[in-house]
Amino acid sequence: MLKIRHLNPLQASSFLIPLALLTAPLAQAAGFRFIEAPADADGPALKGAMWSPCSAAPAQIDLGNVTLPGVKDCPIGGDKLPLVVISHGRGGSFVGHHDIAEMRADAGFVAAAINHPGDTASDMSRSDDLSVFIERPNDIKRLFDFMIGASPAASNIDPDRIGFFGFSRGGYTGLVLVGAKPDWATAAALCEQSSSRICGQIRAKEYPEQPLTHDPRIKAAVIADPLALWFTADSLQEIKVPIQLWASELGGDGVTSHNVAVVDSGLPIKHEYHVVPNSAHFACLAPCPPALAKARPELCTDAPGFDRGTFHQPFDADVLAFFRAQLGDR
Repeated sequence: MLKIRHLNPLQASSFLIPLALLTAPLAQAAGFRFIEAPADADGPALKGAMWSPCSAAPAQIDLGNVTLPGVKDCPIGGDKLPLVVISHGRGGSFVGHHDIAEMRADAGFVAAAINHPGDTASDMSRSDDLSVFIERPNDIKRLFDFMIGASPAASNIDPDRIGFFGFSRGGYTGLVLVGAKPDWATAAALCEQSSSRICGQIRAKEYPEQPLTHDPRIKAAVIADPLALWFTADSLQEIKVPIQLWASELGGDGVTSHNVAVVDSGLPIKHEYHVVPNSAHFACLAPCPPALAKARPELCTDAPGFDRGTFHQPFDADVLAFFRAQLGDR
């Protein structure tokens, strides 16, 4: 187990591979296109985007508050490409980790992310209901099905090289997908003073009855500052795939360093553990452009002395190095 208790953001990539070696062979730009997995018996339509290798010169894609580097609808370069799917946190969106997706595409991966129905910026209708924690892993399973079955990149993807990246509730989602089983009752004490609907359900023992979705196609997972209230060591014993686990020192949005440490100590397999000093929870999101920082300061304001842009250089590189090591390089 690689445990990095106090990871200097300026030195993080040295634990795996120098950043210069990672960036040297990258393609010219990330291809970008919107995707929609159709509604079916298992759930509503899933809307998001995919990033893929592209040989065209870099351009810019205007999405309103965010402008992405890339080439819209660029022909997909390569075949037998590894796939990494990204799951956002509470009230997030498919674009929240675009830097992670862009670097995967530049390095010869296909990356895909969706808005989780009922728990995304444009639709929070089920965000405060335990059912969303059953639906989220199922959303990602359906996204995998779409990406390797009917997406524009289906014929370019190697279905035996699939990875997952999840942040916050997306981290919870990934842990469940690779075998974790939440114990809802463990949050009872935390919910004693809360008026939230989720805590009301926990106090009333109105736990979800639907089966959890696990997906053995995932060969490696990066779990960033996960919401881990419902996990104990026993909850994690079925996890068998390589994990790279990240924790913010300061936490936020229901995530605490203590709960992430429980995941670290409870994982039964070899894994990496990175704790980033002086970082709050939302430091894992891509650096905010000015328009987004003005519109959503709660997502974009970091602790005094913490530079999100500086941190994301080694963070993104270490995530890429992990997936390259576990899924293979092109």
